[in-house]
Amino acid sequence: MVQLALNLIPVFLYSDVQAPELTSQMIVTSIIEFLIAYVISAIPLMKIFQKAGIESWYAWVPILNTYMLTKIACGNGWFFLLALIPCVGSLIFLIFLAIKLSKAFGYGGGMIALLILLTIIGYYVIGFGSSQYQGPQ
Repeated sequence: MVQLALNLIPVFLYSDVQAPELTSQMIVTSIIEFLIAYVISAIPLMKIFQKAGIESWYAWVPILNTYMLTKIACGNGWFFLLALIPCVGSLIFLIFLAIKLSKAFGYGGGMIALLILLTIIGYYVIGFGSSQYQGPQ
């Protein structure tokens, strides 16, 4: 046990020397991962907005896309303020938006479950599927 601890001492000494390199690599990797995730989530939103008759570039603006998605689903976009309430508010908003969005495109309970559990995949199904926008229900 003592020998294992003594073997780890040089690792701690050298890790301090490499820390700035590792940190900058982690930052760059995180930024790239964020951009990929953002593009993957904005593409189906563009298609959903096109189906609803809203300009598709709104999907690329962070807060505006949530407002417009809420407006498509509920008719009143200001319900997105529920998402700003920590923990419980965001969970309630996710469930509320899933129910309203699936009804607005003519889907039922299966789509509600998909939107709650795998939101991005649900957006792809709505955006690239054959459903038509029926308006807020």
